[in-house]
Amino acid sequence: MTNARRITVLGSTGSIGTQALDIVRQNPEQFSIVGISAGGSNVELLAAQVIEFNVAHVGLAQASVAQDLQIALYAHAQKHGYAQGEYSLPVLHIGPQAATEIAALDCDVVLNGITGAVGLMPTVAALKAGSTLALANKESLVIGGKAVTSLAAPGQIVPVDSEHSALAQCLRSGSKAEVKKLILTASGGPFRGKTRTDLESVTAEMALNHPTWSMGPVVTVNSSTLMNKGLELIEAHLLFEIPMDRIDVVVHPQSIVHSMVEFIDGSTIAQASPPDMHLPIALGINWPNRLAESTSACDWSTATSWTFEPVDHVTFPAIELAKKVGVAGGTAPAVFNSANEVAVEQFLAGNLPYLNIVELVSRVVADHLNDGFVSDERLTIDEVLNAHRWAEQYCRQLLSTSGGLGA
Repeated sequence: MTNARRITVLGSTGSIGTQALDIVRQNPEQFSIVGISAGGSNVELLAAQVIEFNVAHVGLAQASVAQDLQIALYAHAQKHGYAQGEYSLPVLHIGPQAATEIAALDCDVVLNGITGAVGLMPTVAALKAGSTLALANKESLVIGGKAVTSLAAPGQIVPVDSEHSALAQCLRSGSKAEVKKLILTASGGPFRGKTRTDLESVTAEMALNHPTWSMGPVVTVNSSTLMNKGLELIEAHLLFEIPMDRIDVVVHPQSIVHSMVEFIDGSTIAQASPPDMHLPIALGINWPNRLAESTSACDWSTATSWTFEPVDHVTFPAIELAKKVGVAGGTAPAVFNSANEVAVEQFLAGNLPYLNIVELVSRVVADHLNDGFVSDERLTIDEVLNAHRWAEQYCRQLLSTSGGLGA
């Protein structure tokens, strides 16, 4: 496998990570696994991955389950027929910095499939190491902003989110100067067509019932509020260097057209495929080359209809808030993301009403812009981390008052 791409997978037991390993499993001559990392919620699966892919370096964020992982590794080695002494344990990286250490390993591609702001430092480590970064952790780019993009060589960051992968594919159709508008599609989530009054009694179970995608709980709730699309707007702005006022969102419930690019001559190029993350993941780790049969294609022999409709910004104000945040830049996106992470956590715990998620984020962003905001010109990773921590603390302070929005 001398010509195989050497891949590191961060978040290997999550949705993105397991699908990435599916692709590696199906293409053993094209990929090898250098390292993997996980939080520690599923040590059995992590151990099975280590043995199956002969992984030399493993990161485990949760130190308390390190012994469980070692026991599981021996058990899975025996299942694969290794006699005692025939199998060497991988190098274990334990603790909060584990994923960052794994991201810094010598490899060709780092797939960052971690969820949330904890993916920031692994993103920085991968870029500094010179690896291609296949980025599914949108939060690290959103909160890091120009402090992250300034670390990247041209083409070093390859998007894995289905929408941004679609945009990258569509952008092959013309030069940057020919681009008039980027158009992100949104499924509309489980509450498409609802009014704000309808959403007053939304429960976690209702918000987690996504109509087309199977994702983790945080991303699923973000999709229901359209906060996820707000984060994706900021990500698209940073990835493709297109101004925020030239990036739009349209609701497309079928989730077949993943995004579109409108060009100056009136042509619109769209990328269409069934809602399956194997395709953008395969492109991410093999960019710019396509992998045969990454997913099933659309069935053009069967009659079908695709619909598109405008976003209801009254019921779903997250997108307009994201545009404001994206224009401000600097530390505003870090605060936007951090406040949302706390708000979603508290909603899922039953401590915050559904409609207060975006309201709380809006309040925290407004207060930050009035006091403590750092602009792009002075932005550093340290400033980003400080803003992230401040927003988390301030959110919890507001949550201790009436309704989570202050007295």
